[in-house]
Amino acid sequence: MLLRGLTWLVLFQLLGTALNHLLLPMLPGPIVGLLLLLVWLMARGEVGQPLSEASSSLLRYLPLLLVPPAVGVMVYAKDIAADFWAIVGALVISCVLSLVLAGVLMQRLIHRQSARKEQP
Repeated sequence: MLLRGLTWLVLFQLLGTALNHLLLPMLPGPIVGLLLLLVWLMARGEVGQPLSEASSSLLRYLPLLLVPPAVGVMVYAKDIAADFWAIVGALVISCVLSLVLAGVLMQRLIHRQSARKEQP
């Protein structure tokens, strides 16, 4: 089962990489593959047992993906310190914009849901 789930994950990544090279050079191939997997799972309506087993076994190793960024922060600490206020400004602006957008979308969804409940 685990091998079947890993095969599905690798196939979607390969499909995303192929689409990346052929059509979408601005997006990374694994991201395109991940989006294709999301669309496939939404169309299917459920996550199968092999894919669920493979993904849960891979989640155990997720903290290892945080090692390279941590090393990069330590190596480039002087460069980060030189641009500290620009980084903080970009983070604050993106956080505020994200919160505003999430609030607007939530209000619209609440309004749409209440309109559906009022209709007979």
